[in-house]
Amino acid sequence: MSDVQKVQVGDVRLAYRCWGDADAPPAVLLHCLGEDGEDWRGVVGQLATTHRVYALDLRGHGASDRPGEYGFESWCDDVAGFLQELRLGPVALIGHSLGAMVALLLAAARPELVERLVVEEAAPPRPGDPPQEVPEPPPGPQTFDWQAKVAVVALRNAPDPAWWEALAKITAPTLVIAGGPTSHIPQQHLHDMAERIPDCRLVTVEGAGHLVHEERPLEYLDAVRTFLVPAP
Repeated sequence: MSDVQKVQVGDVRLAYRCWGDADAPPAVLLHCLGEDGEDWRGVVGQLATTHRVYALDLRGHGASDRPGEYGFESWCDDVAGFLQELRLGPVALIGHSLGAMVALLLAAARPELVERLVVEEAAPPRPGDPPQEVPEPPPGPQTFDWQAKVAVVALRNAPDPAWWEALAKITAPTLVIAGGPTSHIPQQHLHDMAERIPDCRLVTVEGAGHLVHEERPLEYLDAVRTFLVPAP
């Protein structure tokens, strides 16, 4: 894997890894809750054949700072700041689960930063039914700040209604990747989300579940690379 680098963005230092030709078009990867940039290790090699790939550790995760305060707005601001510090925009923005939701909100709020958008198994911003219980932290040290988990559960139970409305403002061509009925994310919600985004296509990788890029990397890469590098 690539060496970890760090950059100061506002009040946090964010860690990231990068691969590929420095002159290639940039692609930024945003991981799910509890993971970090290493989570993409199975697909970055192929993505880096056509793009300069950056895998970010979101605040509270991996080697990035753990300030103790989390929310989709702060994660969005961090990613926007990261793109500006490294002078990367507009980019192909690729997210999974939590990272996918951050990517969606950033694409809606800052369209000038996102050229193409890939969202894998995003939990649509609708109230949890039934609401999730906030879990107790497991014993021992954690690989991420548990307060991030607490924040995400609260936000998913009572999301800002403006987040769902914001999906209609996304201007970047968008690919939604679903994992089929074995995922814990209601697949109809992903279809509804894809219909709300103006320029959007949905691909379902049957049997992949929530971890499409891990469980079905070849199918994932086929969908993403076809979307990012259309045939002439």
